[in-house]
Amino acid sequence: MKTTSSFFRLAPLLFLLLGLVAFVAPKLKKTAINKSISVGVPDGFQALPDDGIAVKYPSPRKPLAVFSNPSGRVDFSVAQKPSTFSNRDYALLLKIYKASIQNMYSKVDFLAEDIRTINKRDFVVLEFVSTVADNRRTSNLAPIRRYQMVQYTITGDQLTVFTFVAPADEQAQWQPTAQAVMQSIVMK
Repeated sequence: MKTTSSFFRLAPLLFLLLGLVAFVAPKLKKTAINKSISVGVPDGFQALPDDGIAVKYPSPRKPLAVFSNPSGRVDFSVAQKPSTFSNRDYALLLKIYKASIQNMYSKVDFLAEDIRTINKRDFVVLEFVSTVADNRRTSNLAPIRRYQMVQYTITGDQLTVFTFVAPADEQAQWQPTAQAVMQSIVMK
């Protein structure tokens, strides 16, 4: 009986301790992407070599950098491309990129869609869960669902895009990390 009462006295303390451990900030390693961009990359993520980037992100314009977790299921990428928009066009960019994302996927559930200032720079922020369904009659594949956080910013004539992607069923695990990574972006 004495052991049971001791347990009930310690149980609230144990739950509090477990709760605090669950909300520990993700560990990030400050990484220079180029001379003007640095970002905190999650511990354990590795930079993909050029041939790995080419396989995973086939595109005529390869990203500046791609980092993956050990399983390769979670990625953080930084890409840049020329843009005719200026840093006064963020409200318009938000509408354009939101519509573009909605057209790209079968279903999109937006978690955040706004313009934020991070480290003295404005970003268009879109955080969402995307679903791609296979609508072919001869196929019976399960939909692919992904948690994504994307931030866009304009510097001169360049649009820089930061993207964090994880499986939707791992959103609870990776969302705090994605948000911390995006908050760590520093651009000169």
